[in-house]
Amino acid sequence: MPKINVYLPDELAEAVKKAGVPVSAVCQRALEQAVRRVTAIRQTALGELGDDDLSERLPLFTPRARAVIKLAIDLAGADGAPVVGTGHLLAGMVDEGTNLALHVLRAVDIDPARVRSELARLAEPEPGGGEDSARHFSVPAAGALELAVTEATSLGHNYVGCEHLLLGLVTEPDGIAGRVLQALGGEPRLMRRAVTAALAGYVHLRAQTSAAKAPDPASILAAALDQRLQPLLQRIDRLERHLGPGSR
Repeated sequence: MPKINVYLPDELAEAVKKAGVPVSAVCQRALEQAVRRVTAIRQTALGELGDDDLSERLPLFTPRARAVIKLAIDLAGADGAPVVGTGHLLAGMVDEGTNLALHVLRAVDIDPARVRSELARLAEPEPGGGEDSARHFSVPAAGALELAVTEATSLGHNYVGCEHLLLGLVTEPDGIAGRVLQALGGEPRLMRRAVTAALAGYVHLRAQTSAAKAPDPASILAAALDQRLQPLLQRIDRLERHLGPGSR
C-alpha cells in the first residue's frame, strides 16, 4: 500500500501523539472526502451548462456563490460568448454586490468597480468548451472552480463561498480574472491571508453578537474587516519589510 507523508507543526504532532489519534484512518477519510468533492466539481465544470438547478449540481456552494455562477452564465449569454470564462465569473461576483469576496477586495485596496472596468477592457474568449453548440465553462474557469473547492477543503470548510471562488480565480494561472486581479495588486498569497483574516473576524464578531438582534451578515463582515483584517495585514507587511525580500 502506498505511503504519503503528512507533515504537522510540532505542537500539533505532540498533541496527536498524546491523544492517540489514529492518523492514518483520519487522513484516509479526509482524503476520500476531498477526492469526492474535487471529482464532483470537475464533472460539473466540464459538463454542459443547461437550465437545471445549480443547487443540485453545486450542493456545496453557498446560495451567493451559486448566484454568482448564474450571473456569469447570463453574462456569457449576453456577450454571445462560446464559453463561460473566468472573466464572467469575476464580473458576476462584482455584479452580485453583497458577497464576502468584495469586502476582501476593498480591504486590500482593490476597487470592485475598477475590476469590472478592467474586465470589460480585456474581454477575450478563453479556450475550452464542447464540440456541440451547448455552453460550457472555459478550461480556466473549470480550473478556477476546482481550485475554489480545494481552497475550501484546505481551510477545513464544508462549503464553497464567494471568498473561495475569489481564491480560485486569482490562483488559476491562465484565466483573464487572475490577470486582472494580479495587475491590480491581488497577489494570491495576500488574497489568501485576507480571506483567512476576514473569516476569523467574521466568526469572532458573530459569536459576540446577540442572536436576538438578527444582524445583517454584510454588516458583520464589514466590521470584521475593519477590526481584524487591516491591522493584521499591516503587521505582516511591516514584518516582511523588516525581514527583507529573502524572507519571502
